[in-house]
Amino acid sequence: MHIAILGATGRVGHRVANKLAEQHTVSALVRDSRKASGLLNDDINRIEGDVLDPEVLRKTLEHADVVFSALGTDKTTTLSEFTPTCLEIMKEYNIPRIVTIGTAGILNSRTEEGKLRYQTDESKRRITFAAKEHEKVYREFENSDRIWTILCPTYLPEEESGGPLREEADFLPENGKRAPVPDVAEVAVRKIISPDYKNKRVGLAL
Repeated sequence: MHIAILGATGRVGHRVANKLAEQHTVSALVRDSRKASGLLNDDINRIEGDVLDPEVLRKTLEHADVVFSALGTDKTTTLSEFTPTCLEIMKEYNIPRIVTIGTAGILNSRTEEGKLRYQTDESKRRITFAAKEHEKVYREFENSDRIWTILCPTYLPEEESGGPLREEADFLPENGKRAPVPDVAEVAVRKIISPDYKNKRVGLAL
């Protein structure tokens, strides 16, 4: 497959890009080529630029069979601004599917029906900016005609693998406390190659 990756120098993104590049063609959009050179394998096609630039995004997505985004919010609205353009270009290029990394905050609440976790006491985070940005992406996907999967890990520590993560559609697995970065990357690679959970959020936790 030819896979376009956004957020390829992030904690999850570079692991996914390098793993996929072992057997597939990978194009990665990077903001800084110097940073990318220390993280990404040499056989990954790198496009330098801003994800909010439609022409740069178009160049990255050209020829792709699937899109993977590990973009975070980084205290900006980049995520919600980029998503509609990305979906438009996917439609233009007839790219059917996108997999992204979201947050457990946009999963359904177990305690308050009709609400998302970040809107209830289930979420321990008091600052909701990131969750609101990820919810905007989720709503854009819901209203699109593309196939999408949002992987929603709980607390994402940079630590060694803790073993296979539990997965649950639209909810966080019960008593899930953390989802180590290497384990989330491993799940992402599987979902990109072998799609399931079509048009679903997927809660991830040990």
